[in-house]
Amino acid sequence: MGEPRLIEISPVTRVEGHGKVTIHLNGDNEVDEARLHIVEFRGFERFIRGRLMWEVPVIVQRLCGICPVSHHLAAAKAMDMIAGVDQLTPTAEKMRRLMHYGQVMQSHVLHFFHLAAPDLLFGFGAPAEKRNIFEVIKEQPELGKRAVLMRKYGQEIIEATAGKKIHGTGAVPGGINRNLTITQRDHFLSSIDDMLEWALDAVKLAKDYTLEHEDLVAEFGSFPSNYMSLVREDDGALDLYHGNIRTLSSTGDVIFDQLPYSQYHERLIEDVRSWSYMKFPFIKELGPDAGWYRVGPLARMNTASFIDTPLADAAHKELKAVTGGHPNNSTLANHWARMIEVVHCVEKIRELLNDPDLQGEDLIVKGERRGEGIGVIEAPRGNLIHHYQVDENDQVTYCNLIVSTTHNNEGMNRAVKDVAVKHLSGHDQITEGMLNHVEVAIRAYDPCLSCATHALGQMPLQVELFDADGVLVDSKAQSL
Repeated sequence: MGEPRLIEISPVTRVEGHGKVTIHLNGDNEVDEARLHIVEFRGFERFIRGRLMWEVPVIVQRLCGICPVSHHLAAAKAMDMIAGVDQLTPTAEKMRRLMHYGQVMQSHVLHFFHLAAPDLLFGFGAPAEKRNIFEVIKEQPELGKRAVLMRKYGQEIIEATAGKKIHGTGAVPGGINRNLTITQRDHFLSSIDDMLEWALDAVKLAKDYTLEHEDLVAEFGSFPSNYMSLVREDDGALDLYHGNIRTLSSTGDVIFDQLPYSQYHERLIEDVRSWSYMKFPFIKELGPDAGWYRVGPLARMNTASFIDTPLADAAHKELKAVTGGHPNNSTLANHWARMIEVVHCVEKIRELLNDPDLQGEDLIVKGERRGEGIGVIEAPRGNLIHHYQVDENDQVTYCNLIVSTTHNNEGMNRAVKDVAVKHLSGHDQITEGMLNHVEVAIRAYDPCLSCATHALGQMPLQVELFDADGVLVDSKAQSL
């Protein structure tokens, strides 16, 4: 028997933000423990205190350069509540929804084609220099072109509705500050058919990969868990912008359903562990051991009763059929679910572009001022909660943010350990391909570590092997 060892992957690559993985091996080179650590500073909940409520939807976007629109809209919804507004004008709500669908579309496309596709196309253990978007473009130029143009389309939707592609200002407390011009509408309609065709092809690509690698998908970082998302009030349909909270067990039993999101704190609580800046939320009544849950595209496919756009709904039914209608617990199935949501977003964008309310002039409403507001939205990576309290001077006095990646913290850690046990145990030497298997499991969640810890970071990769005395015996490094 040899000496126990510690393997460290720091930082994890092809994800947003800065995190590391530690893997503890015993003397027989078997994995005893594996953890995903988020080591960035958590600061925005403090930074925002003292700022005026009108500034919040703009400032909080600086949490992230990938999904700023999600923070923009969640904060705006919370400030609607503080402004005493319970119902936006049709133009305001539809402009916000259009912005959100553009955001989810471009973010999912970015993740699937630019970050995950190299692993899926070339293999988890392919040479590192092969696993990048440039190699995808070189080998499949049409696929690469579509990836670029689809993300561009989503970004341009954001620009038209928010004023800028990144860190826009479109949503304001009580409404929106612009409508969509006829020229803009016609521009987007001119290529919407291409977007839909390419989105359907992407669903087929993700579905075929999942079904053709059925054994791998079934065992790779897969385990039962609870699931949570917003669903549409009354009928339980998928709704990425607004709704009530539904939670299901791994077998599909309802834990609680149609909970108004303003009451999230009555059913959810966050745990803290010493080795990570990221918290561990769980369902209060089940406790931390049984109450943890997953969010995101696959969770939404599991919780939604149906999808209210026909092509995405048909794809949803195909995915559900794989598990006989029960929740799908396969981590890698997130990619299939993610592409179904792209189809849904494109269908919704087309529906909205043909709605004359987008050219309306009634943009903002006012109500009776309140001291507290909670905004919740389904961000690309999952449920996003913004909670604020504001004093009589309109200054923020309290802020709590529970972001998608935080909800998935326990699930990502379990996936890391599962893959480490299956692919690293029993090996004396570490290969880059082995380590990439661990990262593939993390990437399936499309984590945004900056959002989770409220800071920004870079993503070079450094892997170090220590002996039992903590002496460095092996090291490998690469850049993103």
